[in-house]
Amino acid sequence: MTDPANAGQIDQMLDRITAATERLIATASRLTDEQVRAPSPLPGWTRGHVLNHLARNADGLRDLLFGAKTGIALPQYPSQEVRNAEIEAGVTRPTSQIVTDLVNSAAAFVAQARELDRGAWLAEVRGMRGPAHPAWFTLHRRLTEVEVHHVDLGAGYSPADWPEPFVADLIDRVTAGLAENEQCPSAMLVDSGTGRQYVIGAGAPPDRAVSGLDHELLAWLIGRDTGASLAVDPPGALPEVPPY
Repeated sequence: MTDPANAGQIDQMLDRITAATERLIATASRLTDEQVRAPSPLPGWTRGHVLNHLARNADGLRDLLFGAKTGIALPQYPSQEVRNAEIEAGVTRPTSQIVTDLVNSAAAFVAQARELDRGAWLAEVRGMRGPAHPAWFTLHRRLTEVEVHHVDLGAGYSPADWPEPFVADLIDRVTAGLAENEQCPSAMLVDSGTGRQYVIGAGAPPDRAVSGLDHELLAWLIGRDTGASLAVDPPGALPEVPPY
């Protein structure tokens, strides 16, 4: 991405977020109240927690964009405790109410994004975790939340359903971070579909290769798959990558 604050790039990202959100809402709308209250693949969270988190995430990221537009800095969440309480609140609501909340919060995020000009997209914002970043990166954060947590519903949407541009973008970011992480074992990752290679681990040169399709590699790296479909050369256990 040569100019991430370019209007065309912003529109493309908003289109991708909108499409991902529509897929998420379609999945959520098919869930019964009982299914929403059932455990999700995320420890300690029901599907209702996952969906409520996605709604509140849209609210928090919308506030970051409002700050970029106005210069009035708002936190993504007032505190970790407030974040947790907001996720917990309303998780036992009927599916229809949770879905309506998700629809409305997602629409409000996109509407706020449509109001920003180039200068605002270049403004620095800071989320609850991680370093400050330009406002345009908020769009990548939102798309990642929607796509990854859609899988976390455990309701039929899997890493194999992730769009290729999303997989390509996120695996680049994840492996770039792991390549600088001295706590990560060194390894060469090979996309068996394209032959593309990624090196992770900031220590010794890689002494093993892990190969699989790009979405399989990504799902394993971010803890959404055990990596059982991946091949290790020379044969052995997969490296224990740090939590995503």
